[in-house]
Amino acid sequence: MSTLILPGLYGSGPDHWQRLWAREIAGAKVVEQANWDLPNFDDWLRTAAAAVEAHPGAVLVGHSLGAILAAHLLVRRPDLDIAGALLVAPADVDRHCRTPGLGGFAPLPLAPLNVRAVVVASRNDSWMAYPRAKALARMWEAELHDAGRLGHINASSGLGGWEAGKALLARVNGKGVQGGVAHRVSSSDQAFAAAF
Repeated sequence: MSTLILPGLYGSGPDHWQRLWAREIAGAKVVEQANWDLPNFDDWLRTAAAAVEAHPGAVLVGHSLGAILAAHLLVRRPDLDIAGALLVAPADVDRHCRTPGLGGFAPLPLAPLNVRAVVVASRNDSWMAYPRAKALARMWEAELHDAGRLGHINASSGLGGWEAGKALLARVNGKGVQGGVAHRVSSSDQAFAAAF
């Protein structure tokens, strides 16, 4: 099974776990965008769709803006053969829409993703408050994994190859994992209503 890695704004540098995974995981490939510094939603979506068409049945691994791109792709292109999605530290494009290039990714997609998906959220991520990530996971009908206090879950978080993330990728691939703080978000969750 292929793994398509979708970096966010600035493309995840060489020490980012996404770039390390591309070198370490068999069948993993980074979907390279034409402009990492000033993203164009239509171009990014077209490039990601073409990658999925070239690798049917792939699992998407999106970080930050790449997680939002993956969600948009799943909602807008249900015809594509996508096996699942690991959505790490999704960027709140609704609240950061003044950042150059991010406005085109707003509003956040809110429909169910209709694939096995895990949203990984940090309690101290400056790009999306944990209650909003939790609410998104609920709307996307995805499993939520509470990563604790890992910031934006990027190279600055000091994760190296992020072995815990690889275990979550195995969960998306249907191989299961023991332990961790992961759960389905209930529709009765009080934070859900408050977050949106």
